[in-house]
Amino acid sequence: MAQKTKKLHTEVKPKTATAQVRYLRMAPRKVRLIGNVIKRMHVNEAEAQLITHARRAAEPMLKLLRSAIDNAKKNGLDITKTIVHEIRTDQGPMLKRWMPRAQGRATPIHKHTSHVVITLQEAEKMIQSRFVAARKEKKQPEHGHEHEHGASKKKTDKEKKDVETKTEVKTKDKGFSQKMFQRKSV
Repeated sequence: MAQKTKKLHTEVKPKTATAQVRYLRMAPRKVRLIGNVIKRMHVNEAEAQLITHARRAAEPMLKLLRSAIDNAKKNGLDITKTIVHEIRTDQGPMLKRWMPRAQGRATPIHKHTSHVVITLQEAEKMIQSRFVAARKEKKQPEHGHEHEHGASKKKTDKEKKDVETKTEVKTKDKGFSQKMFQRKSV
């Protein structure tokens, strides 16, 4: 009997990170349209696409993508090499409602929900992205310069006097005809 030797496959699986949203109150057909746009894209490019996309499904997908990016950073993936590997949109439970119609009839309303899973994968080589979505940083007030800001908002006494004299001049310059036509007619 001949001995059979087993080949050991030592496949190295690429690093992945996933994020999911369940019970998204949107029809899966509409969500898939957005998912197909960003599939196989670099994560920066996909984020830029979702920011500029006009469809309503782009906002929850952007939130989901950012969650997946944060998960990828936590798992130690290199973001410069990360792509959107897979987006799976499944149908969730359907909420069934009824709309009253004429002559005692009722028509069904189906409110669809979706389950979306996004998987990011680290590619072997660095991918050059065409777009970069820059997040706006909130400005923190500097605590050392509070007195300067307060001084600029307050008017000086001279400026107040100038404003008062201008208003006095305007009221004195009104002639008889302007006063007459500003009155309400009885």
